[in-house]
Amino acid sequence: MKTFEYWKVIGVAGALAGLVAWPGTGQAQLDLGGTTNTITSTTTSTLTGTTSTLTGTTDTLTGTTGTLTTGGSQASGATAVVMGIVSSLVDTGTLSSPSEPLGTGLEFGSIPGLLTAESLHAVTMGWTDQVASEASLSKLAMSVAGTGVSVDFIQSRALAVSDAGATGLTSIEGLTIGGVSVSPTGVPNETISLGGLSVILNEQIQSASGIVVNALHVRTPDGLIDVVLASARAGI
Repeated sequence: MKTFEYWKVIGVAGALAGLVAWPGTGQAQLDLGGTTNTITSTTTSTLTGTTSTLTGTTDTLTGTTGTLTTGGSQASGATAVVMGIVSSLVDTGTLSSPSEPLGTGLEFGSIPGLLTAESLHAVTMGWTDQVASEASLSKLAMSVAGTGVSVDFIQSRALAVSDAGATGLTSIEGLTIGGVSVSPTGVPNETISLGGLSVILNEQIQSASGIVVNALHVRTPDGLIDVVLASARAGI
């Protein structure tokens, strides 16, 4: 497999971003009162309108998943667990067919009380012998347990190739934690403790079927707040 084949994902990702038309704003609502959290955005009416269609094709997708073996490939801009409640922004869902790429994006998104970000983007797609996923966001402003975290731009990419294993990479620009500028080394799974937070840069989790790449993973020591930013999963 030639290296350039992977980077063609960028061109397709751009096309997908155009197809989803970058819906205006999105918000992941955290209900700390214990009720189920909801995700709202300007795409609500469209998603609602396609519910019956998706339901109708569930059996077909389930029946073909074993044959396609896309390894749970998926991408998301941000996923947060706060006291057991999960919220996410621009999540593609799981790839079920290599011939049907998934992509989503938001010009602006927020999880109230936790973070805001711009230009959120996520895409996952496949070919006959490989699967690739990518996620990115910019202008992150986040506060975790009173410690500020900001990033100018972050991106993750994951690639799984049949009979050739899986690889991943990240890009992190302008990272500041608790007012301290942090320059990533580029080494996978670089872990730092700063501002009372546990932070993993360029987190890469390998498995027999593929790889999960998280550009930035931030947690509190007690585990009550756990945030993953720019996550890409690819598996065969």
